[in-house]
Amino acid sequence: MNLPFYISRRYLVSKKSHNIINIISGISVIGVAIGAMALFIVLSVFNGFDKLVVSLFSSFNPGIQITPSRGKTFNLSSFPLQKIEKIPGVLHITEVIEEDALMKYKNNQTIVTIKGVSESYKNMSGLDSMMVEGNFILQDEDKDYALLGYGVAGYLNANIQDYLNPISVFVPRRDASFSGGFENAFNSEIIFPAGFFQIQWDYDVKYAILPLRFVKKLLDYDDERTSLEIDLAKDADHADLQKKIETITGKAFVVKNRYQQQEILYKIMISEKNYIFMILTLILIIATFNVIGTLSMLILDKKKDIAVLQSMGATQGLIRRIFLLEGVLISLIGAIAGLTLGAIVCWLQIRFGLIRLGSADSSFVISAYPVDMQLTDFILVFFTVLLIGFLAAWYPVYNIKKVHAAEIKLD
Repeated sequence: MNLPFYISRRYLVSKKSHNIINIISGISVIGVAIGAMALFIVLSVFNGFDKLVVSLFSSFNPGIQITPSRGKTFNLSSFPLQKIEKIPGVLHITEVIEEDALMKYKNNQTIVTIKGVSESYKNMSGLDSMMVEGNFILQDEDKDYALLGYGVAGYLNANIQDYLNPISVFVPRRDASFSGGFENAFNSEIIFPAGFFQIQWDYDVKYAILPLRFVKKLLDYDDERTSLEIDLAKDADHADLQKKIETITGKAFVVKNRYQQQEILYKIMISEKNYIFMILTLILIIATFNVIGTLSMLILDKKKDIAVLQSMGATQGLIRRIFLLEGVLISLIGAIAGLTLGAIVCWLQIRFGLIRLGSADSSFVISAYPVDMQLTDFILVFFTVLLIGFLAAWYPVYNIKKVHAAEIKLD
């Protein structure tokens, strides 16, 4: 067995001449364990929220979105649609027209973004899992229906059971002329709502999903489209597919993956996680100050042992390694204990949802804080704790000669 490790292990578990050293050693281990546990739990909660946000936006944002690099619309007849459809890994392509419009129901009205989608949308969208009222229906033979964001439905006070009062949709005409009155300035159509969806507040108060044929008629469009949404196979190489699509479309179009469509949001989430990690790491550093005190007192307590070891031929480096390993062992035990406790707490949260989000009757998408344990966080926290523990142990160990020069001569 390695001699420095053997001695440092004995020092850690053996009874000291002063009981206060044992108490401080225990406090050091507990402090490191609590810091490691808190760091791991917070990172796991952030992972849970990241996963939740990705799943929510995945129900609305497609795997790939194609938009014109200039202007608002493009002509579908001049787009290489068939080439993209032949790419292995491309499952569905939805034609999309987005436009701002005024919706009016009885005496209530609000500005929304209407999103006209082709029939393939129901095969690629996860919006059906986000319905909070009604059904996911856009077309039923020659009848058209609207899916409203929960916020839009609230502003309109819409009622899917009201079969007498439809929702009126108004958009400006291309050749609008206000001189002839309101009717000459706007196109309008009526539609009944089939259901309400709830994804995220920014979407819920903004979007209304409509059939493409309804929006084309409303806007007097022919083959104009504002974007194409592509559903990709889960086992496909999405980055490679994006490059292939970019090669086909050329510089006339912008091709974005799901993360690029919400780039600012994802960057904010990553930044928040990094900042929280740094803040908790600082707290962990403060907690490891106990290691400095523990080692300093242990060195004082073992000054006779140090003298004996020196007389037996122990070098200055060997003695320093003994106490340095002592500090590392304290951090190691604290890290393992903290990660174990953190994993138990996270499992309990996943299994039983101990900490709730809001009240039991709230309208949150989830009822409890989401948690997602990842191996990378285990590794990150473990080595962070060990590094901090090593640096904390380094100071008192490498100042043994200065502090005890009058009593212990290591040279």
